Amino acid sequence: MPLDRPGETATAARTGSRHAFLVAAGIFLSKIFGLVRQQFFAHYFGVETEAADAFSGAIRIPNLLQNLFGEGVLSASFIPVYARLLAEKDEEEARRVAGTVAALLAMAVAIIVLLGVLATPYIIDLIVAGFRGPTRELAIRLVRIVFVGAGFLVLSAWCLGILNSHRKFFLSYTAPVMWNIAMIVTMVALGGRMDLSSLSVALAWGSVVGSALMVLLQLPVVLRLAGRMRIGMSENVREVVRNFGPVFVSRGVVQISAFVDLWLASFLPIGAVAGLTYAQTLYMLPVSLFGMSVSAAELPEMSSALDDHGYLNQRLNNGLRQIAFFIVPSAMGFLALGNVIIAALFQTGRFGRSGSQYVWAILAGSAVGLLAQTLGRLYSSTYYALRDTRTPLRFAVVRVILTTVLGYVCALRLPGWIGIDRQWGVAGLTASAGIAGWVEFVLLRRSLNRRIGPTGVPASLVTRLWAAAGMSALAGWAVEFEFHGHGPRLTAVAVLAAYGVVYFGMTYLLRVEECRSALARFLRFR
Repeated sequence: MPLDRPGETATAARTGSRHAFLVAAGIFLSKIFGLVRQQFFAHYFGVETEAADAFSGAIRIPNLLQNLFGEGVLSASFIPVYARLLAEKDEEEARRVAGTVAALLAMAVAIIVLLGVLATPYIIDLIVAGFRGPTRELAIRLVRIVFVGAGFLVLSAWCLGILNSHRKFFLSYTAPVMWNIAMIVTMVALGGRMDLSSLSVALAWGSVVGSALMVLLQLPVVLRLAGRMRIGMSENVREVVRNFGPVFVSRGVVQISAFVDLWLASFLPIGAVAGLTYAQTLYMLPVSLFGMSVSAAELPEMSSALDDHGYLNQRLNNGLRQIAFFIVPSAMGFLALGNVIIAALFQTGRFGRSGSQYVWAILAGSAVGLLAQTLGRLYSSTYYALRDTRTPLRFAVVRVILTTVLGYVCALRLPGWIGIDRQWGVAGLTASAGIAGWVEFVLLRRSLNRRIGPTGVPASLVTRLWAAAGMSALAGWAVEFEFHGHGPRLTAVAVLAAYGVVYFGMTYLLRVEECRSALARFLRFR
């Protein structure tokens, strides 16, 4: 579906921008509730407690199902086919594809959840092999509970695929609010009446309830949009299944990378796994808000015009510029002002000043690969729009190998070599994962450039963005010095306000088009 006229291209760009805004708005709302959830978790569980480590490790293991069978795989295999059928007005076939994929997912997930519950002790020994004694026993109990909720999370991801294909972005990305609310209510209701071990079990059940609520929130709209779904094989269903295999393996490889971090962190002192989770809560905020929002909005559009490489190139480059405009200051903020952010969000109850400093070090390490991961998401979406699921897989394998080797050296060996406490190895772990992410990004870009022409963020723009972010960090440090002793939250408000104002002011003066566009959108939606 080529767009030959400039007016049509401009209209499509504005539409993509609106869709990205809706995705970002939904993600922002859900992430805000996620931060509130982590604030309560920090208050009741702290950092250096066995229950904090056990729950932080347990809640991530069943999420493997959501990531393998859920959003990422469906975005690559299901949405391109389903969105194309909708664009071609073939509603009967679209309903067959939607119904059959739902049935196949439900059957596969039911079997895997059952096997996962039975094999939990072996999974724990594989994924978090460093857990011992009470921490291991509690993690086993928690994983068996949250595995049940993982099945609902996969069905929620199928709902997201339907909604996104129909350009209904906001509801699908606000659904996780229900998951967070269920866990917040559990902690508020029971936090003062239970020991940490019992509270973690109750919280696991709260996560299951929240997962079910996510599906119930989306299902009525999904059923209305999809209509009367049918179950049956067709060439389009077979295409989804064929695409599913390579993407399943690709996402599995990416998840192996994430679990390498978890596995290595489990061998570090108590607090490493929980600290990694706190840092990743913040790290994933800009990844989701800016990387995922643009990628999710662009995938259906690019999938509808896969034969027009010029159009794909234009949409990709526009999306990359949008992402870079917001991710560069996010990375600089984590590096320079992470202590202020973490203290304001989590420093309460069992979470003290030392915990803030510890998580800041981990977050600073994560910032190394922040830009690469977010830009890489959009590159992967472009490959999926081209019906190519194998190229991202090859590069993901490279990333996993690098993450494993570099993570082992930086997390478990480097602290001893340079004479620092072993607990700081988790910061080296996140930094090494960032380096591996940059390698994957370079490979993705180089390969795609050969197919659709030159892509990427211009060096002149990157330079201006980093210069503006650096000046903003200096302004933030000055405000932090002036507000020393006024409390972490008041200090954070003043520091981040100054940081944001200076960044937007600098990029406006440096004639960054994305700044002017962002300000224009803000004024329109005021």
